[in-house]
Amino acid sequence: QVQLVESGGGLVQAGGSLRLSCAASGRTFSSLNMGWFRQAPGKERELVATINLSGTNIYYTDSVKGRFTISRDNAKNTVYLQMNSLKPEDTAVYYCNAEPAYIMLRTPGRYWGQGTQVTVSS
Repeated sequence: QVQLVESGGGLVQAGGSLRLSCAASGRTFSSLNMGWFRQAPGKERELVATINLSGTNIYYTDSVKGRFTISRDNAKNTVYLQMNSLKPEDTAVYYCNAEPAYIMLRTPGRYWGQGTQVTVSS
């Protein structure tokens, strides 16, 4: 069983930055495709970014391209989401997601973290 623990959320003003971290345990980290999803109040959960096993294949949803960067450190069993130029519409609970069998472009992976709140004030 894979456990995912997010950290790094908080309150930030528009234009500011935050870095989310997700520490994984329970399985060899380099065998997990990783991703970040988010869910804003009253909206469906949406994919933000994904990164494959080796970090060579990365995807971003259009609304975060050029502002967010996903990365992974397989030695630290951790995936990161660096968020710059934050906007109020980025306000959401951000969830770490993991899946060994595929990259989560259409279907979320089977493992979820508990979520971390990101609030961007205008």
